[in-house]
Amino acid sequence: RPFLIPQTVAPDSLFQLGAARIRSSEEQEVAALGELWGCKVVTGWRRSGPGLKLSTQHWIRVCQRLYLFLFQVTGPSGEGADAVVILEKTPFQEEKVSELLKKHTKLELQMRNDIYSTYHLYPPPELSEIKTTVVYPATEKHLQKYLRQEVHLIRETWEDYKNITLPFIQSQSFSIQWVYNILEKKAEADRIIHENPDPCNGFVLVPDFKWNQNQLDDLYLIALIHRRDVKSLRDLTAEHLPLLRNILQEGTEAVAKRFGVPGSQLRIYLHYQPSYYHLHVHFTALGYDAPGSSVERAHLLADVIDNLAMDSMYYQKRALTFALRADELLLKKFQEEGRV
Repeated sequence: RPFLIPQTVAPDSLFQLGAARIRSSEEQEVAALGELWGCKVVTGWRRSGPGLKLSTQHWIRVCQRLYLFLFQVTGPSGEGADAVVILEKTPFQEEKVSELLKKHTKLELQMRNDIYSTYHLYPPPELSEIKTTVVYPATEKHLQKYLRQEVHLIRETWEDYKNITLPFIQSQSFSIQWVYNILEKKAEADRIIHENPDPCNGFVLVPDFKWNQNQLDDLYLIALIHRRDVKSLRDLTAEHLPLLRNILQEGTEAVAKRFGVPGSQLRIYLHYQPSYYHLHVHFTALGYDAPGSSVERAHLLADVIDNLAMDSMYYQKRALTFALRADELLLKKFQEEGRV
């Protein structure tokens, strides 16, 4: 469902989700409200005042509980930059579910048939949280990451990696300064769950931005290694086993101690291809259908450790399968080489 956003939005109001929520099917009413309020039909703020001007480029429903908006943002001096705004409905918290049915909650009957009935339920603001993530300024890679597109499976041999993927990675300017900021305690230092400070075999464990830490159903943490010479799964050899074992053992223990979730209820894995090229490991709740946890992208850390213990050069020998979206430059490289 789209929301309403005024033509001009002050920067400090970007997280002020308003109550002007409407159905996407009510296009005429939306247009009328937009004209009446001087709003564009894109997202949920109702506020005036000087500041950044936003104009919508796309809005996309990614899944049942996540919506994506792409904006063109014009600053006070007239410069333009893209922004990504992601709205996600957070999971229900068990201890608050009972409040939904008794605390200033509005119910509207939609249908009744024998013993069955359906309602629209409108909870109070404190029980209707929407997690909002803003990426600004957003690069073309950020924008393309969230657009719905056709997807192709790639079967990458080691020769493909050396001749196609690695040169592509080296030719691109993928900024990972935010990773270094965490490792150097310049940002998110108060969010660190666990750290092994060893420069070679150490790591930092922090909550992922996708998790608000209010409930364990969608638990999501990231382990970032301290060393900066390992880009992805393809770089791993038996030399890295102490590091990987530290992440598996210490990360599991830290999650159990801090959140009470045992290792048997965690999914711990690496992505290939990763979304950024600094080795990191994902910790998610086993019952959570986390983005990127599908079989063509996720590699369980325990399996990676076993593979490297069996053959130090395992990931320099075997073919790896991964998915690429239709407009990704790496896919075009594979197509140019006749590999797709």
